[in-house]
Order: sequence, then structure tokens, then C-alpha cells
Amino acid sequence: MFLGTEDGRRLAANRTGEGPPVVLVHGSAGGLDSWDPIVPLLRDRYELWTYARRGYAPSDSDVGLKTFGDDVTDLHAVLTAAGGTAHVVGASYGATVVLHAGLSLPGIRSLVVFEPPVFSAGPALAGALGRYRALLDAGDLLGAARLLAVEVARVPAPVLPAITAPPQPEAIGCLHDLEAMTVDTTDIARWSGITVPTLLLQGSDTWPPMPDTMEALAAALPSAARTVLPGQSHFATHTAPDLFASALAEFLRKHD
Repeated sequence: MFLGTEDGRRLAANRTGEGPPVVLVHGSAGGLDSWDPIVPLLRDRYELWTYARRGYAPSDSDVGLKTFGDDVTDLHAVLTAAGGTAHVVGASYGATVVLHAGLSLPGIRSLVVFEPPVFSAGPALAGALGRYRALLDAGDLLGAARLLAVEVARVPAPVLPAITAPPQPEAIGCLHDLEAMTVDTTDIARWSGITVPTLLLQGSDTWPPMPDTMEALAAALPSAARTVLPGQSHFATHTAPDLFASALAEFLRKHD
């Protein structure tokens, strides 16, 4: 299905399952299929909503310079379609989106925040944004993907061979995400304004500076629950979907 946003964008969305609604927000280099390993494990207990954020086909991809405010507008459209209230789960960049939404959107019953890269934001990313755009214009999709991995996600060298060239529509989505990050801030203390029940979820083996980032988030949100997925990293939704889904279900049951 396609949903309309308040500013006239079209979002591709899927709904499946029965129960309390849960909206799943994908990270960079993702899309409608990002949550495919998780959805079958939860759809017997929850109505699950997945969508392609603006900038990612088949949602509108010609979106101009994007901000996190645009991502919150999109999430609001999905929340409205889900009946106006829902649990909200975000992974990676999508987790930063749900943090922003937690400060402003009504109707959020709870938040699950998996490893948001909030350590990468602000004018310091302007150079990376310019280089990424140039690589994309030159058709060097692998170079663009690895630049994003190294300079934004700070992926360590041993992990880089696993980074492959994405399809061009996915690379365009990453460009728009990087635009939003460049005009954001690294201020973690602002998330202390979130009042809904929140789970901070992370892998035990994710590379720096994510562990320190999650500690800083926990300090900003002292009432948040925390779960660490043993033996997992930033790719836990795909490497350990059973473990990830179990952590989600345990938290969501407490707030249905």
C-alpha cells in the first residue's frame, strides 16, 4: 500500500499480523525488506507495520535535502494508518528517527532503540556528504558504500570486505540520510525529554564508539530498560533474528 504524508510525499508500507500495532523503522541501506527476518517471528502477536522511508524506493525518492523532521513526518503518517497509537522500533539510523519522534510525536506507546549512530552528526560530516555525493554521481556505488561505512558508521577495517555495492536506489536513500545527519547534532542530553517507556538495545560486540554511545544514552534516559544481545553486533537483526525478536517481545509485552 501507499500512504500520504502531511507534506504530500508517498510512502510504500506493508501491514501484517494481528495484535497491538508495532511500527518498524529501518536503517540506512535498507527498505521495505529490512525487517524480513524479524516479521515472521512477531506477526502472530502483533500487527506489524514496515515502510520505506522517504528517499528509499518505492517511496518517493526525489525528496530534496532531507532532515530528521521529514523522517518524523513520515513516521507520523504510518502511526496514523496504524490507528493513531503504536509501539515504535528503530534500528541504526531508524533508531535515531524514533528518538526524534519520541520527543515530539503523540501516539507512541513505547520505543525500542537499537544502536543509533548519534555519534555521527553535524557540520563535521559535510566533507563526507560532499564526497559521497561525488562518488554517487560518478557511479562508484561500492566506493560510496565504503565511505559511508568508514567515515559515518566507523566500521572497522576487518569488517569492510563485507560491505558491497548497493543498488543505486538504496545508495540514493543513504545520501538523503547523510543529508539529515549533517544538519543534526551530537547532543545526547536532549533525549532526556523522552517520557514514554524505552528499551535501549545493543549487541555486545559492536565496534566503538557505539558502546560508549549507548552508555551515554542510558545516562540521558535513566529509566530506560536495557538489553544486550550476547555475541552480536550492529547486524543483529539479520545474524540473530530469534534473539532480537525475543528481546522485542519481552519488552513489548510489558507495555501492551
